[in-house]
Formats: sequence, C-alpha cells, structure tokens
Amino acid sequence: MSRQADSSKKSSRETFGLPAYLAFGLVTLFVFLLCVSVGSVSIPVKDTAGILIHALLGKAVPENAQTSILLSSRLPRVICVALTGASLAVGGAAMQGLLKNPLADGSTLGVSSGASLGAVLAIAFGIQVPFLPFAGTMVMAILFAFASLILILALAWRLDYSLSTNTIILIGVIFTMFINSVLSLVITFASDRLKSITFWTMGSLSGSSYANALVLLGALVICGGLILLHARELNAFAIGEDNARSIGVNVRRVRLTILIAVSALTGVCVSIGGSIAFVGLVTPHVVRMITGPNHRKLLPASLFGGACFLLLCDLAARIIVNPLQLPIGVVTSLIGAVVFVIIFWRARKEKGR
Repeated sequence: MSRQADSSKKSSRETFGLPAYLAFGLVTLFVFLLCVSVGSVSIPVKDTAGILIHALLGKAVPENAQTSILLSSRLPRVICVALTGASLAVGGAAMQGLLKNPLADGSTLGVSSGASLGAVLAIAFGIQVPFLPFAGTMVMAILFAFASLILILALAWRLDYSLSTNTIILIGVIFTMFINSVLSLVITFASDRLKSITFWTMGSLSGSSYANALVLLGALVICGGLILLHARELNAFAIGEDNARSIGVNVRRVRLTILIAVSALTGVCVSIGGSIAFVGLVTPHVVRMITGPNHRKLLPASLFGGACFLLLCDLAARIIVNPLQLPIGVVTSLIGAVVFVIIFWRARKEKGR
C-alpha cells in the first residue's frame, strides 16, 4: 500500500509542469488580491481588481478614501510582503540544497543576524544616507550582511580549506550567538529607541513604500535569477560534492556564488522588513512535497509558495487583533513552528515504515 502511495507521489511530481506553475500563479494572484482587499477597511475584491487595473493602465481612478487607502498604503505593503516572502523562500531552498541540510535557510550562516545588527545600529544612532532618508537602515544591513559573510567564510577557510558545509554551519551558529549578545548590548544603550528597535526585530512591513518594493524587486531579479540559473548545480550538490566535481561542477565557485546571492537577498529583506523567521525554512519543505527535490522545479515554485505564505501571515497579523497590528515575524514564528513540527513528525513516520 505504501509503495502505491510512493509511486503515485512520484508520478505526480514527474507531471509537475506548466499547468502546475499556472495554478501556482493563479493562487498567488488570488491571495494577493485578497490581502489588498481585506483590512481595517475592507474593499470588495471586484472593486479592488478594477481599481488596480485602471491604475496599471494609467486610467483615472475615483478619488475617495478607499482608493487612497488601497493605492497609498495597502498596495505597497502587500507588494513588499509578497517580494520578501518570495526572496526568503528561494534563498532558503537554495541553502537547503547547497548545504544538504533540511534546517538550513538564509539565516543559517548568521548573515541575517549580521544584517540585523547593521539595521539596529542605524536605528539606534540615527544613521542616514544623504538625499535618501529611507536608505540608512538598508545600506547598513546590506553592508553588515556582506561583512558577516566575508568574516564567516574567512574563518571557515582558516579552519577548513575545503569550506565544508559542516564547518560553515557551525561557524554560522557561533556567529549568530555572538551577534545576539551584541544586539542586546546595543539595545541596552539605546533605550530611547527601544520601542522601534524591538518592534523592528520582531519583523514588520507596515509603512513600506513603492521605493522599498523596487529595491526588493531588483534584489529578487538579480540575486534570485542568479540562484535559479544554478538549479542544475544544486541538483548535483544533492548527490554529494565529490559527485558534483566528477560531473564538472566548480564546487567552490558555485558555493560562493549562491552564498553571496542568498546573503544579498537576506540583507535587503532584513533591512526593509526586520527579522522574519521560518519563511525560508518551512516553505521549501512544503513546496518540495508537491514538486519533488528537483531544484529546476523547486526554486520557481518556492517563489510562489513563499509569497503566498508571507501574504497570508501578514493578513493574519493585520486582522487578528484589529485595529492593532501584530508584528509579522510573530505570526510566521507561531505558524512556522507548528508546520515544521508536523513536517518533521511526518518525515520521521514515513522513514519508520
């Protein structure tokens, strides 16, 4: 009976193709419209779609409170949420394939913690970029993300010239613990900004702008595209680094390329939305149940899955205790922890068969 179930799962994964991607796209579009429509002021989905279509075509839209809320506040936030979810999910899927570790995601290396430190320093000391008042936190987060990556890889290189995944993960965990202690120290000395720092560290995309959405889109196109181009190499990593070398994969170059791309995505997401956990960890697991382990299918599907997951979490954060808004990181942690326990339990149960 279990063999029949396994064979049916295998056949469904093999038939995963264009119709499945179209279904993913339609589901994502529906969730997007739902999240734009629902909030403290709900707007019918039909009216929302009409306003968005008129705005995209450059046609005049009715000037009223609903249109103002939709286009000025809710739409940029929902776009940023979708792009952040897609970025974190594709980064997590890439890290899990690269490191062959189901617990890996964009924060495994400690890069997310480094980006958080840079952003908290910018908030605590009011660091800004001339002529770009919104970019101070972003620039600091990206700089600290890259600095963290360089430091972690340098330490891993010093300890293990082969840059093995176990060494990188171990140093990433140690680095994260160190950064968390530094964050606590900074928060202690920045008590006047404690509320904004605390809310930011819990993750929030409220107040996001179209400029933030453009930055997220640019990062996703460049870094996410780079990751998608290495789907074949990630499949090779799944059977072992030695086997990957034997079929002509430049293991060191591919590893560094993907690590840099994931770090850049993580830095940009953290700078705009704060610390949002579990998206890059849970989403690839759920999507993998549908697509199978082939990264040529898994990575594109993770884009849709991550966007849908974070959109629904953001919707829950906005309506659960309306008119108050929960930090989105709190919702993703609560849902992600439960989902991950269920996935882990099912995996152990199937392995026991």
